[in-house]
Amino acid sequence: MKGMIPLKPLDFLALGFAAALTILSTFLVYGRPQEAAWVRVQGEGRIWVFPLDAEETLSIPGPIGDTVVEIRGQGSRVLSSPCANQTCVAAGRIHRQGQWSACLPNKVFIYIEGDGDENTLPDSTSW
Repeated sequence: MKGMIPLKPLDFLALGFAAALTILSTFLVYGRPQEAAWVRVQGEGRIWVFPLDAEETLSIPGPIGDTVVEIRGQGSRVLSSPCANQTCVAAGRIHRQGQWSACLPNKVFIYIEGDGDENTLPDSTSW
């Protein structure tokens, strides 16, 4: 093709270095084994805590009705809720430490926490 400059040996070295850096970064972020984790479900003055590998379906009472939360397959999600906009249901499944989901109108909060999460829980008074 006209106008293309041929690659030189140092170009290949730079491309190889960028690829190796990308692979290393991916491994460091996603390749670590997950620490022990559990699901914390909070609703109207009660807190339920289950291991992340539990198989549970909970009906959490709230001011506008019951929110159904499922813990299954190393994750959790809101199956159904009485709220009008259904944002909590549409949010889908959470499965990594630090992720959370909430049904704000019904005051139900789900959080995946693990070892070393003492001060990372979002402030529940703000929701």
